[in-house]
Amino acid sequence: MVKLAIFASLAVGGAAASARTHTTNTIHSYKAQTFPLDRPGHVRRSNTSCLQERDMESRMMTQHLAEHKEANRAEMRAKGLSPMTKSFVSDVKCTDGMAGEYACKGVDLLSFVPISEMGSTREASDSWGWTDPDTGDEVAIICFEDSTAFVQITDPLNPVVLGNLKQSGDSNRIWSDVKVYANHAFIIREVNHGVQVFDMTALRDLYDTPSPHVRQLTEDLVYRDNGLTSSHNIVINEETAFAYSVGSTTCRGGLHAIDIAEPKNPQFAGCFSDDGYTHDAQIVIYSGPDTRYVGKEIAFNFNENTMTIVDVSDKGNMVQLSRTPYERNMYTHQGWLTEDMQYVISNDELDESYGFGDQEYTRSLLWDVTDLEAPVFQATHTADVKSIDHNLYIKGDRAYLANYVSGLRIVDASSLEGDSKGEERELGFFDTAPYASGTNFNGAWSNYPYFASGSIVVSNIETGLFILKESF
Repeated sequence: MVKLAIFASLAVGGAAASARTHTTNTIHSYKAQTFPLDRPGHVRRSNTSCLQERDMESRMMTQHLAEHKEANRAEMRAKGLSPMTKSFVSDVKCTDGMAGEYACKGVDLLSFVPISEMGSTREASDSWGWTDPDTGDEVAIICFEDSTAFVQITDPLNPVVLGNLKQSGDSNRIWSDVKVYANHAFIIREVNHGVQVFDMTALRDLYDTPSPHVRQLTEDLVYRDNGLTSSHNIVINEETAFAYSVGSTTCRGGLHAIDIAEPKNPQFAGCFSDDGYTHDAQIVIYSGPDTRYVGKEIAFNFNENTMTIVDVSDKGNMVQLSRTPYERNMYTHQGWLTEDMQYVISNDELDESYGFGDQEYTRSLLWDVTDLEAPVFQATHTADVKSIDHNLYIKGDRAYLANYVSGLRIVDASSLEGDSKGEERELGFFDTAPYASGTNFNGAWSNYPYFASGSIVVSNIETGLFILKESF
């Protein structure tokens, strides 16, 4: 079994401790890799307490957006579309633009698991994945309003629901997110929930064992230090063993850093609140073209009306490097770095529904971030369908976009210079929500494209879990 390893032995004669390391698998490789815990110029803990103040202006904006979404989904429920009565489906090829009832291009349906088979009757939200470093088994994780389900997809045509973990809060809320570090899932939601921690290795005894009733799983612990209850998202940097709660009840909704080097003993590490509320982020050990910051831990934050870049290496003194708005910003939502760290592709969740003219067509934002202190919003990619964009991730030279009613869209991310429209950049798609169209908040919430097998997980709000694969 691969376990977290922390080494801190003293040399003869009372010399300084040897370098501490931690071992984990990452989205780039499920095989265990060893990374240093201590790096030059990095400080793991702040000496100051957690800031409790809230950013009330952002809270009002976020609440308005939440109410807008909830009203939209209530309308769909009134039409009998949430959750839809669906059955398990397996092995449907994309042929002549359709995979069964789903419009597609170059993407096959390996299987579909309805919400009812995963232990919930509530709508779905975020999704992620984990590959067992010992066995190679692949597990999809999908969040619901009331719980989180774990589905073994090693055989993607015959997925096995391993169990359901009820939320640790006291009320239901659709906004939930999950990330994985060192074989532990860290789960948040926008209720009195904290950060729920679940040891994924407990699932090993359940592999390949279907159950007529969904098993109820038990969390290992809940982190609620310094008043952290509600969070909008959680971000994890596997290389540094830090989790970052964002959009929380602390740090004015900014970065609440948690040291998770010992996953079952998470510790508050520091706050960054200078730019207020952070909706989502990607945080990396930087290895891009800006040589001033190579080796630093850099946060790319998506802060409602800007992309804000922060050096978070020193948890006691996190430093904002830049704060960049862009044309027609309505609600800066989420984004991801290209693998060379030269560009970011991001999305705006409201420009299509509240935008202008052709902005009903999905607009992805292309940034040049070769200078972290002066990023440039350089171009857009406008899709040929009307849909709101939500979560996207980049793997290799492809971007995988979960775009609500238009489903999974796969876009060429190999060259991002200049504006691009429609099929000039789109490589393939799979419409997970044929029952909805236009600028509505229904359909695909998120996706996870990092499984070595090529399986792509998509969480669909009203219906459940799609397991897809490219065929182009």
